[in-house]
Amino acid sequence: MTRPTPTAPPTARTVACPSCGGDSIYSPANAYRPFCSERCKQVDLGAWASEDFRMPAEAPPADAQYGDPRLQH
Repeated sequence: MTRPTPTAPPTARTVACPSCGGDSIYSPANAYRPFCSERCKQVDLGAWASEDFRMPAEAPPADAQYGDPRLQH
């Protein structure tokens, strides 16, 4: 009985770190992927927690004809 030989893992892909823009290895070997380091991961988490990543939106004025539907009784 012959054992199958393990195949070599595919080469790791290098992507840009979302935080600093540097090179980051995108593979299971990088515990911080898609970030390049723990620092970049923590910086991103801090920006998310302080709501720096919010979508710009304009709410209708409160005195508009229909106003904000959440404030309607």
